[in-house]
Amino acid sequence: MEPLDTRALARAHADDLVDLVAASPSSLHAAEEVATRLGAAGFVRLSETDPWHLDAGGRYLVVRDGAVLAWIVPPRATGTTGFHILGAHSDSPGFRLKPHPTTGSRGWLQAGVEVYGGPLLNSWLDRELLLAGRLVTADGATRLVATPPLLRLPQLAIHLDRAANDGLALDKQVHTQPVWGVGDAVSADLLGEVASHAGLAAEEIRGYDLVLADSARGVVFGKDDAFLAVGRLDDLASVHAGLRALEALAGTSDVVGDLDAGADLVHIPVLAVFDHEEVGSASRSGADGPFLADVLARVGTLLGATSEDHRRALADSWLVSSDVGHSVHPNYPGRHDPVVQPVLGSGPILKINANQRYATDGVGEAAWRGWCDRAGVRTQEFVSHNSVPCGSTIGPITATRLGIRTVDVGIPILSMHSARELAGTSDLLDLRRVAEAFWRS
Repeated sequence: MEPLDTRALARAHADDLVDLVAASPSSLHAAEEVATRLGAAGFVRLSETDPWHLDAGGRYLVVRDGAVLAWIVPPRATGTTGFHILGAHSDSPGFRLKPHPTTGSRGWLQAGVEVYGGPLLNSWLDRELLLAGRLVTADGATRLVATPPLLRLPQLAIHLDRAANDGLALDKQVHTQPVWGVGDAVSADLLGEVASHAGLAAEEIRGYDLVLADSARGVVFGKDDAFLAVGRLDDLASVHAGLRALEALAGTSDVVGDLDAGADLVHIPVLAVFDHEEVGSASRSGADGPFLADVLARVGTLLGATSEDHRRALADSWLVSSDVGHSVHPNYPGRHDPVVQPVLGSGPILKINANQRYATDGVGEAAWRGWCDRAGVRTQEFVSHNSVPCGSTIGPITATRLGIRTVDVGIPILSMHSARELAGTSDLLDLRRVAEAFWRS
């Protein structure tokens, strides 16, 4: 059993993650929440269209749609100073609102939605859902919005499908259109309903990016507060760990709080939160886009880097790609490697794949173990069962784009891609501790 003070710190960290998730029902909200919290910690928000000026010891961030990059300039940084980048993503599998979203039949009002990524469809059934994202007006202005609980995907009663427990099959088009009211779909207006929560009229809206999210808050539970259940752990758990570690470097963390604004930093710490990882990362705000490369190049230039200097800095850089991985499932052990079986509460995971679905190599493995040792944190490995191929991450994409040495890590969870995932509270805090050790190395 963990010491009481460690459990208390883990509980406080998990509770703060619950707050972050509640404030981040969409990737756009997540980027703004990170920017808001870092702004309170003294980070200056930059615009990509303005000239930048960086001061030694300064803290900066820039937001591009659902992505955000933040960094601290060490007092002794030069054009050849390398970057230590913690990468994560802000999006999660789920549903996105289609054009002409107001639909319905048989007296029900329904919403037309499109599946985003690879959600566990059944996990979205019988939950009170909200709509969240961005509304765009005729003048190009954007406004973030999140409704109260508004929609639900009602499951068919077992009386009408006696074989439901023998294997539930959901059609992505037919069975995933949520209800949000009763009445005539011709006269109803779902977009107008959303607009009203942003203080706008329906006719003012010229574009939108809206997703469904579970309205229920996360909860810590289990023996010794061992577990956290909440939506969007994939990958807000990593976003939150990086955020709290960066706050610590800025001297504003209330979890560890024993730091001095990064005065001892050797490399430039960067938190890189990307959008669209769940659908391949190929966007202007995704890891396969130019965002990170553009910002690193601008930072290098402002530090006096020549083209050769910048390449030297990249060669001296590391990317820790942090995303969730699979804990061994006690009810389905045969789906996991028979030997390598990470479990909740035993530390963050090192993700390894021979086919480069993860970017970890032997050098990265050794570096990761060193950062864990420095943080006083246990680690465990993840590798897939040969007959159950794994997914991928932003790690191989970023390594390919920039040539930065990369290691793939994360925390083990259960119910991955469910509307409500399950993590170990101690793992969440440990990931944050390793992130800080990485940035201080």
